Amino acid sequence: MTDTKSSIIKDNIKMSIPNKPEYVSVIRLTTSALANKIGFNIEEIDDIKVATAEACTFLLKSKLNNENFNIEYNLFDTKLSIKVTGSRSNTELKECKENILGLFIIESLMDEVGFNKDNDFIEIIMIKEIKDVVK
Repeated sequence: MTDTKSSIIKDNIKMSIPNKPEYVSVIRLTTSALANKIGFNIEEIDDIKVATAEACTFLLKSKLNNENFNIEYNLFDTKLSIKVTGSRSNTELKECKENILGLFIIESLMDEVGFNKDNDFIEIIMIKEIKDVVK
């Protein structure tokens, strides 16, 4: 039997952020507030904030071709899904050590991580579930 409560989106928030490092703090604050709203504890909120900042930093280093990248939050009863996307120039994505380390950090902090890239598009999807839900 599947848990239907955790599969129904309660709220959907979409943001378009300028492709500038100084706006990562805005994303961290937004992420923190939304994770708190769902009921994550302090440690989980910190993990989610770090993972989201790493995803944004990854995009910032990926030579995006427009001035903004997008972040979408889906809030469920017991989990948070975050999708960070951006389109990039046709230049090859540089797989530098910092980017690889950033992806490793994201994967170690979140429950599920998806990464898609092609010539025009980069997408990082992250999901974190509340572990100590009282039923």
